[in-house]
Amino acid sequence: MGGLNQAEVGTGLQVFYNLGELKVTVEQLVNKYKGIGVKSVSVALDMKAISAGGGGGGYGPGGRVLSKKRDPFTHVLLLDEVIKEGDSMLTDRVWEALVKAFASQMKSAFTASSFVKEIFTVGYPKLFSMIDNLLERISQDTDIKGVLPAISLEGKEQMVQAIEIFQTAFLALCLSRLSDIVNTVFPVSSRGSIPSKEQISWIISRIQEEIEGVQLDGRLTLLVLHEIGKALLLLAERAEYQKCYLPHWVQYGVARDSVTPLFKAMVDRLESCILHIHEQNFGVLGMDAAMDNNTSPYMEELQKSILHFRTEFLSRLLPSSTNAAAAGAETICTQLVRSMASRVLTFFIRHASLVRPLSESGKLRMARDMAELELAVGQNLYPVEQLGLPYRALRAFRPLIFLETSQLEASPVLQDLPPSVILHHLYSRGPDELQSPLQRNKLTPLQYSLWLDSQGEDQIWKGIKTTLDDYAVKVRSRGDKEFSPVYPLMLQLGSSLTGHSPVSQKP
Repeated sequence: MGGLNQAEVGTGLQVFYNLGELKVTVEQLVNKYKGIGVKSVSVALDMKAISAGGGGGGYGPGGRVLSKKRDPFTHVLLLDEVIKEGDSMLTDRVWEALVKAFASQMKSAFTASSFVKEIFTVGYPKLFSMIDNLLERISQDTDIKGVLPAISLEGKEQMVQAIEIFQTAFLALCLSRLSDIVNTVFPVSSRGSIPSKEQISWIISRIQEEIEGVQLDGRLTLLVLHEIGKALLLLAERAEYQKCYLPHWVQYGVARDSVTPLFKAMVDRLESCILHIHEQNFGVLGMDAAMDNNTSPYMEELQKSILHFRTEFLSRLLPSSTNAAAAGAETICTQLVRSMASRVLTFFIRHASLVRPLSESGKLRMARDMAELELAVGQNLYPVEQLGLPYRALRAFRPLIFLETSQLEASPVLQDLPPSVILHHLYSRGPDELQSPLQRNKLTPLQYSLWLDSQGEDQIWKGIKTTLDDYAVKVRSRGDKEFSPVYPLMLQLGSSLTGHSPVSQKP
């Protein structure tokens, strides 16, 4: 019935029905199409056909007409005449023959043709995608209202199972590629060797390539990830083997290098939270602000991040208190956690000192924030009282912000604070025209903080001294008689860094 339209096919089917030969005729057609399909599969997977290229044929509209056409006198659906109760669908008969032939040919190609085997194994993701698209296209083209799908889910699974032999080979090839790299980086014959960063990057990039090759199909991605897991287990075994032959000091260095990036990422995140202190309004006035006991948003986010790191990472990396006491020494991770806790306190004090303006209610909020920080660090990172100078600085900064300016110079709390922290805080007590280095140079808090990390106290003082000189010029140019009280105090504190006496403090 090829080449006929649906009306012509309908007329032909009606004739066969009237003659009582419809069922026999349709069965002959089904057998014919089964034969054509089987032959097409055989030709398509033939070595010569693959090399030369070729195309397939199509089927006529007979099935679609059978599902709609009724006898004009008895109103019997022609499809019901062809398929009696208990009979399989016409499409099932054709599909069963096609799948059987396809599976047989795929198995034959795998065992008898190394050329086809290599193509289908290496290109399995593409092969699977083509089969999947074929099944989807058949489903769409044979979608007839009121009629069961031409291909059932079971039929689709049969087609996928027919190429499973290549899937197994593809996954084995994936594991082989990764295992070869691991064997190259960690050769059994070489004991105690340490892979370079380039070699580790090579392993990571190959794993990424394997994932990217199948990322469009979730099912295949999971299968590949399973093979990657096997390769990583091999990697762990080889690394453990090599470790046994490394000197202790080398093992220590390798272990430290392996976890340092994680701790750096955690510190970066916590610093990012602290930087949001500059978005908090500490200059607000009034009783309502003073009575507000809510945690500052930036501090709340900082607490959440610290707790998250404790739960997800540190709880697995740090030894229990019993084991730590038995070991009698700090582990690598314990040292890194202590360093992280110290950095958090130091970084907070630095940026708290840069806050400007700072009202009385703002001081209360900042004091609450410091208490929250001390609690979060002490409970989740490291005992704060064992951190030494960073902890003493935090404890000293809290009373500092409540002291009168006239009391500062003689206060013992200055002994536990870096001069730069005290000087930066004093800007919050000065007039607006006394610009901080951050304001004068139009820097963001992050930019200024990065600069502070690279400078010593004497260099920081030079930047501060420049702003004091600018302020003095402004005051003298106006003919004012007095400076702000913080001006001589800042000069006095700064001079202690250089050993020079402060210059005249009179306009």
